[in-house]
Order: sequence, then C-alpha cells, then structure tokens
Amino acid sequence: MLTTSFYCVAFNSPTNQNATTIADDIAQIFPSATRIGPVDTEIPVTPVYQLNELLGYVFESDDFVNFIGFSGQTVNLLIGIDTDGVFTGLKILKHNEPIFLHGLGEAPMLDFIKQYLGHSVKERFIVNARNKDSLDATYVDGVTKATISVLVISDTITAAAIQVAREKLSGFVAPSNTSVNLDYYQPLDFTELVQKNFITHWQLSRNEAMTQAEKASPSLTRLINQISDGDDNFINLYFAFVHIPIIGKNLLGEQEYQRLIENLKPGEHALMVFGRGKYSFVSDDFIPQTVPSRLSGLQATLPVDIRDIDFYSYYEPTFAQAIPDFNKIKVFRIKSQSGFELNKELSLSLTLNYNQSFLSKKQYSFTINNTLPDELFIHKEPEVNPEENRPLWLKIWIGRSTEIMILSGYLIFLLWVFIKQDTITKNANTTHKLRFASLVFVLFFIGFYSQGQLSVINIYTLLLSIWQGFNINVFLLDPIIFILWVFVFISLFLWGRGLFCGWLCPFGALQEFASLVASKLKIKQIKIKPQHHKAAQKIKYFILFLLVGSSFYSLTLAGRLAEIEPFKTSITLNFVRYWPFVLYVILLLALSLKIHKVYCRYLCPLGAGLAIVGRYPLFKWLTRRQECGSPCQLCRNKKCGIDAINKDGSIDYRECIQCLECVVTIKDPTVCVVDKYAKKRAVVVEVKPSTDFSNKLV
Repeated sequence: MLTTSFYCVAFNSPTNQNATTIADDIAQIFPSATRIGPVDTEIPVTPVYQLNELLGYVFESDDFVNFIGFSGQTVNLLIGIDTDGVFTGLKILKHNEPIFLHGLGEAPMLDFIKQYLGHSVKERFIVNARNKDSLDATYVDGVTKATISVLVISDTITAAAIQVAREKLSGFVAPSNTSVNLDYYQPLDFTELVQKNFITHWQLSRNEAMTQAEKASPSLTRLINQISDGDDNFINLYFAFVHIPIIGKNLLGEQEYQRLIENLKPGEHALMVFGRGKYSFVSDDFIPQTVPSRLSGLQATLPVDIRDIDFYSYYEPTFAQAIPDFNKIKVFRIKSQSGFELNKELSLSLTLNYNQSFLSKKQYSFTINNTLPDELFIHKEPEVNPEENRPLWLKIWIGRSTEIMILSGYLIFLLWVFIKQDTITKNANTTHKLRFASLVFVLFFIGFYSQGQLSVINIYTLLLSIWQGFNINVFLLDPIIFILWVFVFISLFLWGRGLFCGWLCPFGALQEFASLVASKLKIKQIKIKPQHHKAAQKIKYFILFLLVGSSFYSLTLAGRLAEIEPFKTSITLNFVRYWPFVLYVILLLALSLKIHKVYCRYLCPLGAGLAIVGRYPLFKWLTRRQECGSPCQLCRNKKCGIDAINKDGSIDYRECIQCLECVVTIKDPTVCVVDKYAKKRAVVVEVKPSTDFSNKLV
C-alpha cells in the first residue's frame, strides 16, 4: 500500500524543501511535473510543480474522510486535482471491498473512478441515476451488484477533494468554526419561524418567472405559462433545516423530531422542502432516496449533495402546528463530511428544461440565496493545539454501534443459555425453538448482514502479526469480527469449540438448515463407520497446518489455499462469484443433506484450530448418566448428528458443537431409554465444573 508518508517523508526536512524524484503514481497523475514541493504544514497534501508553476495537489482520501464500505473499512484513494479543482488522476491505494476482490474483479471499480477524470470538484455528481434530466449534473454510471461500494467511493472522492479545494484553492471558502446552538429554543408558530428566517419562503409568481426567463427564450416563457395553467402561483416553496432544534421541534413536535434525528447519522443535516406552487421541486417520477434532478444546492461555488431520505415512506407527514397546504414534501440529507456549512450562504436552484429548438434542449435555473440567522449558531475560537482526530477504528466502531449492541445482546443471551442449560433443556420444545432462532440470527444478521464470519485467515493473520510486530489497530478495524474473536477465544477455555461451531458460525448454521431440509424431506442419511469417521476427522488438522505453514512462506499462497473455506463465497459474497466457487459450496451443502455438517466434521481448518485451543474446557456441563454408553447407545447412534459421543458414552469436546440434543434426550423421560424401560429411576448425575479436565461418569 502507498501511504501519505511514502510521498512526504523525503520532503519534510528543512534542507530538502523540494524533490525532483517523483513517485510513479504522482507522475501518472501529473505527467508534466518536474518536482514536488514539501508537504503542506496545515493539511496532508503534496504540491506538484512544473518548474516554478504550481500544477496542483495530490493527497490520500483516508486523510480527510472515513466513509465505510461494504467491507467495514474505507476505500483509500490517491487523488490529484489541479489549481482549478479539476480531477487529474485517481488511483485506488487500498480497499477490501469483497465484491471487487473476489467477485467482479477490480476492473469495474477502476472503470468507475475513471469517469471523474477531467471533471471539476464544483460539479454535482449523481451515481447510477435512472432519469438523467438535470443538465447541470454530472451523471456517473454505477456498477451492477456493487451499488453500496461505488456510492462510498463516489462520496470519498468528492468529499475529500472538496475539503482540499476549500483549504488550498482560490475561489473556494474554507469552513468556519461554527456549530448549531442546540440549547437555543423558544416556542414559535409557523409565521414567526418564517419572519425570523428560520424557515425560508420562496415565492415566484407566473409573471415574475416569465419576466426572468424572457431574456433566455420565448419558448421558455411559453412553457412557464403552460405549466402555470392560468394560476399565478408558479414557484411557492418553504424550506427549513429541521434538524436544528428550534426549527424542528416547533415545526414537527418532539416525537416526530426525534424520529428525524434517528434517521440521521452524527453531523448530518436535514433539509425539509415542501411546495404548493404549480412547478414542483421534484418530478412525478422521482425515485425516493435519490438525488433530485430539479432541485440543487450550491455553496461557495461548490455543489451541495442533497439526497432524499424517504422520511415519509411509512409515516404520513405530521406537524405540531398549522402549516400552509402543500403538494409535495421531502426531507433531504446533506452528509457530515461534505464540507457544507450551515452558517454560510446557500443557493438553492430550481431548474426547468425547455426546448430551444427542435434539436436543442436547454435548462434555465431559478435561484434563491439564503443565509440562516447568526443567533442559531455558536462561534468557537479555533484551537491553537487541536486534539488529534479519532483513530479510524474508533470511528468505525461508532458508525457500527447499533450492530455492536445487537451482537453484544446475542452474546449475553448465549452465556445465559450455556449457564442455564440444565434448566432450559428440561423443555425440549423451548430448547429447539431457542436453537432455531439462534441459527436464523447467526446466518442472517451475523453472517449476511454484519459479515461476521470468522475464518482460518484470521488465525494466521494473528500469528503473522505477532511474528512481525503486533498492532491491535489492524484487528480493531472490523468491530464485529474483533468482538466475536474475543468472545470465542475466552469461551474456548470455558466450554470448548462448541459454543462457536454450534451457535456462532454462519456457515455452520447454513449446514444445519440443510440438515433440517433433509429431515423434512426424509432424505436417508449416510452413517460413517466409526473407524472411517475417526480417520476423516484428522483431515481438517492437516489442512490447518498446511495453511498456517504456507502463510509464513507466502500470504498470497495461503489466501488461495484458504479457498477451501466456503465462507467467502456463501456468506461474504452471497453466492455472487465465479461459478466454480459457487459449485463447490453447492456441492458441500448438497452433501450436507446426506451427511450432517460434513464440512465442519472433516474439512474445516478453523474448527480444527479452535479444537486445539479448546481441547480441555474448564466446564463440561453436558449431562451424562451411568447408563450412557453401557448399555445405552441411543444418543450416540441416533441423537448426535456430528458423532461427538464416544462408545463409552463420554463426550468428545474437541468435536462437540454443543447442540444440547443429547441433554434434551436425557431430560425427557418419554425419550430417554433409561426412564422408559428401567425398573428403577436412574439418578442423573451431572459432571460438576472442575479444573481437573476429567470427563468421568459418576
């Protein structure tokens, strides 16, 4: 990976203020460059010169924004802009977007960023729009099956470039140290909100609009007259930043205001627009959650990216007071890292397309400029020594706080299940329902949604990190994976591998659903002979040692060999991958219909690694009876799908996934052979927690 320090180390010395040796990546962005200046002392950008003429700047996006991609990490780009704010070059330095790494390949991503070359930072970019009827916007083609990733890349490019342009280029205004006064509030009715300019009223009559447009084209004035249809009310809009407490609470009421805030990420702005004129600010075929083609914003010559949040998709508009009737209402989001400043003047434009001639289509913009009153803001003095920005991992954790809380809740639930398993398993129906719900949650939330599938790659990444110099920040970048690994590592010493393999592995859950389907369809199972079963179990340990050993030789080779894990294809990429990988997973799942969790039992290197670490768990709480194994073989032959019960009735905790099915059987007097047929009721003796690592029957 190329980093900012790579470009900057050579230039920070006072005795080496300029360098004529230009890195290849910078030379590609500025082919005519002859030297590079020292890194800017205020922001991490490197000026590029041709002799004494400043050509522009190069910088890394990670130094300015941290938009998180589908992988849970940022996409870091090297970006070059000239002195006019035109993109001269873009290069992906680092990314972990799975759809491009292992699915579609990187070519579509590179083609996507090429679309920005030659365009100005001042342009308004719209990605993957269905309707391209806005003449003042720059439309960028998206990438099929990678919508989230390309939107993140687009936001990363534009937001980072705008910040650099505001700081370094003339004609761009740098942001001020101003924030909204959250404590400023007083009850105001709608008329008072408008009078104080907290809500802006933009009204343009038909005649006024025709007067403005008559210099452009007679056909435009005719179109305005046609749209007005005899009504003098051509444009009649109200717009307000409703996330500001004094505006939002007065207009929406406390409950609706809180719902709005919950729809916004920290630092984002919410612009509510409702209109009652003949010409609407959005077209009839406007698609929710997209950028409007008619309405656009501009601040200090830079476009303001406004995007609908579909605030009224499931709720009817409600207000805390009487407001004027309206035809359309929308709430638009302005992202926190866009460089937009609430206290600066905002220009809103409403564009109208018209035909200048039969072959010529043009666009006319009606514009209003507005600045919010200064009393809404708190002006802070710039800090002489500002604190360092939050580390990237912390920003990611904050951004995924909801996922973290949900996952933590489930992990607490798992602890309760394992601690209270003796009580829970007395009711077979309750146990089965809890387990089914857990498998659904693990597959769909932890797996497909949060991408929390642990992998053997995590094991040798950790080993290599310890070998080469441990850096915990690398592992903190994915909070879901980090939390799961910490929890699983501790649980290995308490209960062995079973807690993860039976209750936390998304692909394991997928295999269990395959087994459930097989049971419903009455597919006859293949019973592996004990001697063959024991021999086949060793395969996964061989695979584990092969992978770990190869990782110290070549991480690339180890990554390729790790494709024996079906996790990436099934869970990470949702089966959107080159067909041999998909076929491999389908074959494994098909085989699981005949052999319960065949991959987990014989092939999984991750399970092998967990089995080694958790070979001697502190608690062996699975209930056993004296009759288990001698003479009763019911659980071993019929109930344990993964064959983790030895012939003597003891549990092989290296292989057990702790599905609790054997315990449910023992607790059920209608199923357990001992209770059904013994003359005297057998005494159930549970193995108590101990540290002698024994598993003897009492």
